[in-house]
Amino acid sequence: MATERSEGVTEKSGPYVAFVRWMENLTETQFAYFLLTPALLLLGVVAFWPLLQTFQLSLFADNITGSATVGNFVGLENYVAILTGERNALMPSPFLPETLTVGALFTSALTVTLIFTITSVFFETLIGFGQALVLNQDFKGRRWVRVAIIIPWAIPIVVQGMIFYLFFAPNVGLFVGEGALSLQGLGILSDSPLQTAQDSTLIVIVADIWKTTAFMALLILAGLQSVNRDLYDVARVSGASPWQRFKMITLPIVLPTVLVAMLFRTIQAMRVYGIIEATNVGCNTLPSLSCLVISSFFGGTRLVGTAATVAFLTAAVIALVVMVYIVFYAQEDVE
Repeated sequence: MATERSEGVTEKSGPYVAFVRWMENLTETQFAYFLLTPALLLLGVVAFWPLLQTFQLSLFADNITGSATVGNFVGLENYVAILTGERNALMPSPFLPETLTVGALFTSALTVTLIFTITSVFFETLIGFGQALVLNQDFKGRRWVRVAIIIPWAIPIVVQGMIFYLFFAPNVGLFVGEGALSLQGLGILSDSPLQTAQDSTLIVIVADIWKTTAFMALLILAGLQSVNRDLYDVARVSGASPWQRFKMITLPIVLPTVLVAMLFRTIQAMRVYGIIEATNVGCNTLPSLSCLVISSFFGGTRLVGTAATVAFLTAAVIALVVMVYIVFYAQEDVE
């Protein structure tokens, strides 16, 4: 359809034209939210809706018959039982440590996950930052060095797990027993490192650092390459030392990128499961929050209500960590 205008000029009309005009009248902020709407809707379908369903299941008692169903409505009793330790006898491992001893800390799903997350993310960020600083320099063969750094990240987690299993497997491992680089004689590992919680934690952390440091290096490198090189030239002419250039130019500019990279890695580390199973350590030896959820749901007695409660508590812990990052990032942005 068309409407007549003065001097014989016609103007098109219809739903499509009205929609285009509506978009043209949007502010930049409104247009940005409009573009994000499909992603937010998809996120609501695949993330928030299952989370609400999980919370609903957590409000019901476990069905002791072993079927994948729930019992009667009990409200928040599952949360109280898990956080106070009343449910520990039925769960594969406790959510919170029963005592503050070293042994109890490595049998608690929450503390094992936090130890793994804090240690792995710290060293991945530190080593990745160093690799990014090296890769940001101009030198011969830089392209091949970048490829070499990415290789561990490209290796499937099953292959990675088998590599580290063979490193520490009894009788054949390079770092155990009669291996050429045995760590048992130095007191670093026990006789059965894959069956001891403390040793398994160290092995899994090293395996994760070996694989995921490249991810941090690539993200930080992207931030480094956005720094204006003229700033370094001015600082060099002014007599600034390499450390002063790093402290006053590189770190402040790249810090937001580092925080975002740490946020991504922290969320992934809080959900650690695959590397524990791939290295043949197993959730029985090294429980994590994801291990606890899966073991509770698929165990001999299917604790559906308990598994849903642990899953929702895990999501709450991750959300709390994300909020800490967001607050710190906002403070850096203001400064």
